[in-house]
Amino acid sequence: MSLARVHNFSVSLDGFGTGEGPSQDAPFGHAGERLHEWMFATRWWHETAGGSGGSGGLDDAFVRQFTPGIGAEIMGAGKFGYPGWHENPDWKGWWGPNPPFHTPTFILTHHPRPSIQMEGGTTFHFLDVSPAQALETAREAANGQDVRIGGGPSLLRDFLAAGLVDHMHVAVVPILLGRGVRLWDGLQDLEKDYEVEAASSPGGVVHVTFTRPGL
Repeated sequence: MSLARVHNFSVSLDGFGTGEGPSQDAPFGHAGERLHEWMFATRWWHETAGGSGGSGGLDDAFVRQFTPGIGAEIMGAGKFGYPGWHENPDWKGWWGPNPPFHTPTFILTHHPRPSIQMEGGTTFHFLDVSPAQALETAREAANGQDVRIGGGPSLLRDFLAAGLVDHMHVAVVPILLGRGVRLWDGLQDLEKDYEVEAASSPGGVVHVTFTRPGL
């Protein structure tokens, strides 16, 4: 069976995966881009954006695991759009005409709409189902490859609470946000179900991986 994987999910030192007050002008609320600056500095990110330069090392090695072996993505309504996006029939996500997923991508929302085919192989599908049902649907679409659970923090928390995540990479960023949406609430003893490893990069980011034993 294909695996359910999480890659490059960033949280602050106090556990927030996004800031307070997200809007169409501020996708991560008051956090701005601070949770992801480590990623933007990598060579992989520069290459993905069509440029050159950027840093190598541990951060770059982790971000490069984002794509290989992935056949579908699942994300929450809060990652796909700003609060109230479902009332805008023209909204097609944050990423322009060619989103970076290049696979069937399933958005969990209480406001389903017809699927949207984008450039580069991404098709957005909108589902109002449980995490387990969404994963089953995504696995069928992935055609034997793995499924990436993309976030945001509320969706990822639901998948973790349901025991559906096989491998997870969390980047703990050395900032304090104080408010927003936390990842770890209600997930006490989560570590008992995984083999946990941590490594720090020169920029202060700690990469923590959770992998089910035997994988």
